[in-house]
Amino acid sequence: MKQQSLFYQRHIGLTPEAIEDMLTIVGANSLDDLCVKAMPENILAKEELELPSPLSENEALNVIGTIIEKNKLHKSFIGQGYHGTFTPSVILRNLFENPAWYTAYTPYQAEISQGRLELLFNFQTLVSDLTGLPVANASLLDEGTAIAEACDMSVRFFKGNRNKVALAADLHPQNLDVLKTRVSTKEYELVVLDADATLTTDFAALVLPLLDTHGVMHDYSALIDQAKSRGILVILVADPLALCLLKPVKDMGADIAVGSMQRFGVPMGFGGPHAAYISTTEALTRLLPGRIVGLSSDREGRPAYRLALQTREQHIRRDKATSNICTSQVLLANMAAAFAIWHGGKGLQAIAEQVHRLASIFAASCKAAGLELLGKKFFDCVTVIVKNQARVLQRQAYEKGILLRAVDDNLLSINFDELSSLSDVEELCDLFGIQVVVDNNKMPTVLYEEDLRRTVLLPHKAFNMIFSETQMMRFLRSLSDKDLALDRAMIPLGSCTMKLNAAAELHPLSNPKLSQIHPFAPAADSHGYLQLITELEAYLCSITGFKKISFQPNSGAQGEYAGLLAIRRYFLSIGQTNRNICLIPASAHGTNPASAHMAGMEVVVVKCNAQGDIDLEDLQIKAKSHSNNLAALMITYPSTHGVYEEDVVKICEVIHNYGGQVYFDGANLNALVGLARPFDIGADVCHINLHKTFAIPHGGGGPGMGPIGVAKHLVPFLPGHVSGHKPAFAVSSAPYGSASILVISWMYIRLMGAEGLKKATQCAILSANYIAKTLEKHGYNVLYKGKHGLVAHECILDIRLLKNAFNIDVEDIAKRLIDYGFHSPTMSFPVSGTLMIEPTESEPLEELNRFCEAMRAIYVEAQQVADGVWLRDDNPLINAPHTLADALNNNWNHCYSREEACFPTGIEANNSKYFSPVGRIDNVAGDRNLVCSCPPMSEYEG
Repeated sequence: MKQQSLFYQRHIGLTPEAIEDMLTIVGANSLDDLCVKAMPENILAKEELELPSPLSENEALNVIGTIIEKNKLHKSFIGQGYHGTFTPSVILRNLFENPAWYTAYTPYQAEISQGRLELLFNFQTLVSDLTGLPVANASLLDEGTAIAEACDMSVRFFKGNRNKVALAADLHPQNLDVLKTRVSTKEYELVVLDADATLTTDFAALVLPLLDTHGVMHDYSALIDQAKSRGILVILVADPLALCLLKPVKDMGADIAVGSMQRFGVPMGFGGPHAAYISTTEALTRLLPGRIVGLSSDREGRPAYRLALQTREQHIRRDKATSNICTSQVLLANMAAAFAIWHGGKGLQAIAEQVHRLASIFAASCKAAGLELLGKKFFDCVTVIVKNQARVLQRQAYEKGILLRAVDDNLLSINFDELSSLSDVEELCDLFGIQVVVDNNKMPTVLYEEDLRRTVLLPHKAFNMIFSETQMMRFLRSLSDKDLALDRAMIPLGSCTMKLNAAAELHPLSNPKLSQIHPFAPAADSHGYLQLITELEAYLCSITGFKKISFQPNSGAQGEYAGLLAIRRYFLSIGQTNRNICLIPASAHGTNPASAHMAGMEVVVVKCNAQGDIDLEDLQIKAKSHSNNLAALMITYPSTHGVYEEDVVKICEVIHNYGGQVYFDGANLNALVGLARPFDIGADVCHINLHKTFAIPHGGGGPGMGPIGVAKHLVPFLPGHVSGHKPAFAVSSAPYGSASILVISWMYIRLMGAEGLKKATQCAILSANYIAKTLEKHGYNVLYKGKHGLVAHECILDIRLLKNAFNIDVEDIAKRLIDYGFHSPTMSFPVSGTLMIEPTESEPLEELNRFCEAMRAIYVEAQQVADGVWLRDDNPLINAPHTLADALNNNWNHCYSREEACFPTGIEANNSKYFSPVGRIDNVAGDRNLVCSCPPMSEYEG
């Protein structure tokens, strides 16, 4: 047998023998037979996928290595929001390359997420201290969308009474493009102000870059004073490294600060993934988009971190959501926080001072030679005025292996960063034909005393406790030990596919020719990236049936927005401007209505029937009644209820018959790959969660990738980008979104091949049905089933019956599962009082059985409560999870034993036992007393 046929067998957790046993349990003769029984016949693919033959791990690494080698690693001085940075090896190895960090899920289950929540809390503290603003969230997708979110937030603050946002200086072009896209579907307008413009009270916000796209630092004091006098919110876009030297933007009058944390140890990666930041005043806290990590306490009064104000999340608020953000950039935010902890405040300031020193030396050298510079003050970017010579000098620099930014024919920008050196300055001066001017006795600067920070940077304990690699290594280990990630146990979450993220798929990410390429590098430098992207697009088109793919969306929710925007623009192009109704099933994920609302559409909810399917009669009534204005139907398939709806083709036909488009939510594509294609079913556009179906890890809540596939008629309406001279409706700052992680999905597809991808889907369906059948025998009720009593790749357990019979609810089961060493399934989504379970194809039968046995034991425990063996207000379920301190507590005073609490059925007291670091957390107290940044060192002093 050839080695290349073995990889998918390693990805799929089930052995042939296990598959045979499981098929018997679910009542199928083969995997093919199972899928024919579970799925509608009219959606099954007639042909196999057209994909290259699968490669062995060694072959795939060699092929991708050859492709990556086609990238040219030239020294970049382009800047424009993307900078060279050095990721300390201790962070690279112990965080970025560590599955304990990258395979973790979003920390909705706080008790088993204390490590990454603590580091995110430190990230918020870092941002808050840099900006001077008291509240920060736990990251956004990128700088462009962060600016747009800040503008949306400002308009919401005035509850529709102010309908303009002012922009007073040049943002980076890519960020301005994203902002214009967002404004195009909003009920407010963006106004670019002249230098002497007067602000009026119909402006909600004033957007100012601390350093404009040319690197110039402006004096905004008069404009900010004018804004303040009229109650206008001030948004400052600020480089965090510059803020290590400059005074906090709060002292400049900012109400909101945004920017990118990329240069805090996160490689450029051809555009991402990178964490953006946002911080604000306390008055605007509850308008902040995304997630905030807060400090609360557990049932024993111990400090404990949790996601605060979680009811703002789009999962719950749906079309009332303030944002459609679902995935953020947690892994990258954690890297940035670790970078700051590693260097400390003084170390960060030393980096910033060195960068500014090099820029100042170069500027002084230019001035001494009679060259004219743009602006008087700068931090790291020097823009030289060279009439009609900018592109000539840019070409000459390229021949020397140097990348410069020609803003136009007359302006050449040179951006220094952490990797720059004095020898670089000398080489640049040589390019300009000038002498280096440097005074070694004095740090050259163009900044004034009043520009500089006067307070100590990062005085908090978290940033003043690491002084050696030994400490840093142990610190990161101690945090990861607190968490339960995929490297420890199955994460049986429905809706979010937590499959294996194979090491080989992630291996190329650390290659400098992948990680250190600037997103606006010349095409000649990015041939490897462009080949990788082109090939991945072809694979995804084959898998989904679509004509074209855009990789720009940085998350599934952003893919929804981009896809709906394409539909909206399509209708505008054919003069059907009235089409703005979006039909959405009641079962849909909360991002669906939130994204539709963001795209300027009006949501109309379609009922679901008792089987969890879309009510076809209600759909037809609403499609007909809104036929003149129908824009789209958003449908998730298989449904969020975990079944293959029999009428899906007819549902699509109904929408098309009334002139609408079908938006296909690809969240559950893991149950279709190799068996059916969204386009063939009737979809016009579909987002593809690469962080679910195609093996990109969740990273504790991000990075995600949600590229969209579209039918031929929608191709012209995919997002454009300024770097391609098509500044039309970009949704992300970088042309290919988080481009570096696309290599993971490329590797996954090449390693699996058509046969492996199909079998993975079949085994995911088999595992879900096996769990459903097994748990039914243990007393649980599977709420929704399809044809032949089968589910798709996930199943929903109705826990309301246990609540009624035993007074045990979903949260009790979720927390008790921690004592058994499991992450909880998804709670109360899409139906309140239920648990949604998705085992994926990667788990072995032993792990599936271990989970089923834990659920059986919990059911027995619930019966003991009902039978009076344990008290209703004191039992292992309502008190779960139990900590190591509970196991060692000699003053135990519960009606059940410590052994029953900490070592339930099937759990042995050995070294592999996972203990939650905290007990059940008080969510209410955390929301009432929001704490989302560390206290200063002075509070730790006696």
